[in-house]
Amino acid sequence: MRLSPFLLLLFAAPIVLADDLPDLGEVAQTDLSPQLEKQIGEKTMQEIRRDPSYLDDAEVADYVNRLGHRLTAKIEGSHPDFEFFVLNDPTLNAFAMPGGYIGVHTGLILATQSESELASVLGHEISHVTQHHLARQLARQNQTQLATLLSMAVAILAARNNPDVAMGAAVAGQAAGLQQQLSYSRDFEREADRLGLQLMQKAGFDVRAMPTFFERLLKYGRLYDSGAPAYMLTHPLTTERISDMENRIALMPYRQVADSLDFQLVRAKLKAEQGTAQDAVTDFETQVGEQKTLSMPAARYGLARAYLRSNRLDGAEAQFAELRRLKLSSPMIETLAAELRTRRKDAAGAERILRQAATRYPQDRAITYALADTLLDDHRADETVKLTASTLETYSADPRLYSLQARAYALLGKQLQQHRSLAEAYRLQGQLGEAVEQLQLAQRAPDGDFYERSEVDARLREMKAQLAEEMKRKKP
Repeated sequence: MRLSPFLLLLFAAPIVLADDLPDLGEVAQTDLSPQLEKQIGEKTMQEIRRDPSYLDDAEVADYVNRLGHRLTAKIEGSHPDFEFFVLNDPTLNAFAMPGGYIGVHTGLILATQSESELASVLGHEISHVTQHHLARQLARQNQTQLATLLSMAVAILAARNNPDVAMGAAVAGQAAGLQQQLSYSRDFEREADRLGLQLMQKAGFDVRAMPTFFERLLKYGRLYDSGAPAYMLTHPLTTERISDMENRIALMPYRQVADSLDFQLVRAKLKAEQGTAQDAVTDFETQVGEQKTLSMPAARYGLARAYLRSNRLDGAEAQFAELRRLKLSSPMIETLAAELRTRRKDAAGAERILRQAATRYPQDRAITYALADTLLDDHRADETVKLTASTLETYSADPRLYSLQARAYALLGKQLQQHRSLAEAYRLQGQLGEAVEQLQLAQRAPDGDFYERSEVDARLREMKAQLAEEMKRKKP
C-alpha cells in the first residue's frame, strides 16, 4: 500500500533550502482544529486497519510504538496521542496522517541499518504532525468540511489496490494547486528536518543517521530511476537538503549510539517471514554459519523463526537454547519460548513462561495476547476475563482485547457480555453498524442482571447516535 494521494498533497513538492524557518504549526489550528484532525485520522485509520497490508503483529507494533514514543516524549507543549503502525509492504515508505497516526512500511524498517536511522524517519514524520502541516495545506485549498475531507480519504483509500491509478489521478487533478503551494511545501520539509533532528538529539539518538539514511536513498534513486523508493516520491530529496542537515548536525555534540536488541530482533522476524520458508531458512543458516552478521543473536532468533515457519521444531529449539545461553533480555525471546512450548503441546510450560514474562514486561501486549490465547485453549475463561479486564484499564482502545474477552464470555455462556464485548471491538474497528447489531443481540440475551442491561441500553443509544451522525456526514 502506497501513500494515498490525499496524503501525497502534503509532501509532493520539490525542496529548496532556507536558513530561517518559521514555526508553521500554531497558525494552522485556526483553520483545522486538533479535534477535526483527530476525527479525520481516526476514520482514515479505520480504513487502513481493514487493508490486507496492515500488519497485525503485536510485537512489531509494540516495538515501533516504543521507539516512536521515545521521540514524542521530548515534544514541548501539547500534542496528539501518537499511534505508530506498520504495513506489510516491501517498498521504502513512511507517512504521517492527521491526528497523530504514523505508518511505516516493512520495507523501510528492513532498509535501515541502525535504530537511529529508523528513528530519524519517525522524527521527521512526527514533526509533520506536531506542526499541523496537513491543516495548513487544506486551509490553502479551503478544504475544511469534515464530510469533504473524509470522502476524499475514503475514496482514495478504496483505490489502494490500484495505486498507480490513484497516484496518477492525484498528480493530474491537483497539479495547479501544487504549483501554487510549491514554496509552502518546501517549508514543510525543511521544518520537519529541523525539528526531527532536535527530537532525535533530545531522545538520545545519533543525529548523523538522518542525512546518512537520506543520502543512501538518494543514491538508490539515482541508480534506479524507474524503481526509486516510494519515500522519495512523497519526500523529494536533494543534495542541498542533505547538506543543510549536515550543517545543523555539525553544531551538535557527537554521540555514538548502539542499537537496541529489539530493533535487531524485529528486523530478523520480518526477514524470517519474507519469501518462502526454505529461502528464509537458507538465508539465516548462511548468516549463522559464516557469522557474517552485525548481530549473531538476531541471526539465531531469525533462524529459529524460520525453522518454526518450516515446522522444524528441533532446529528452532536448538537456536533458542543458544539465545538462552546468552542470557538476553527481551519480551520477544519470551514469546518465542512460549510458542515453542505451545507447538510441543506443552500448555502448562507456555503459561509458566508467559506469566513470568508478564511480570517482567507488564506493558507488553504481545505477551498478554499470547497468555490469553493459552488460557482460552485450556478453557480457563474466568482467568481470561480477569486478564483482559485488567489490561483494558490501560489499553481501553484495543479491539483485540475485547475480541479475546468476547471469546472468554462465550465459553462461560454469558451471552449478554459476549455481545457487549464484541460491540466494543467492532466500534474500535470503525464498524458502527455491526456494533449496534451486537448490542441489540445483547438486549435480547436471556442472561444479565438489571444493571448490565441498563448499561447495554445506554451504550446502544450512544452508538446509534454516532451511527446516525456518521450516515449524515456521508450524505452528499
